[in-house]
Amino acid sequence: MKRKIILFFFGLLTFGSAQNTAPVGYWNSLEEKAKIAFVNGVYASTAAIKSYHKRQVREQYLHHPGWIQPYYIERFYDILDEQISTEVEYDLGLITAHMDALYSNYDNRNIPIVKAIRIVSVDQDGEREKANLLLLKAQRKYK
Repeated sequence: MKRKIILFFFGLLTFGSAQNTAPVGYWNSLEEKAKIAFVNGVYASTAAIKSYHKRQVREQYLHHPGWIQPYYIERFYDILDEQISTEVEYDLGLITAHMDALYSNYDNRNIPIVKAIRIVSVDQDGEREKANLLLLKAQRKYK
């Protein structure tokens, strides 16, 4: 019985003191070089996912004469392409500066970092209306 009580209090202390930090807290804790490395990692992983997926689809359906690529695969590639800004090129400091500006608004504090990178990348590519729509959806979802 004593053991159960001790385990209960230990669990209470362990899980009771766990912090539920917002993404903005983590983002603001990073130094500028770490922020650039984070964005670079997101860009690299997005490109790797797209390349790997294309290769797997090609291997699976290469010898199927009647196969036509379905719409959802194209949509998946479009979403992945939105993740990477083509206008910014290699100036990832610009993306991190806009991420800082995005997270300076209190309404955006709970938006996950990867989703915020997508919003900023779409905005940097000149699709301001789409970026605003993505931002409004994210604000509503992660209130």
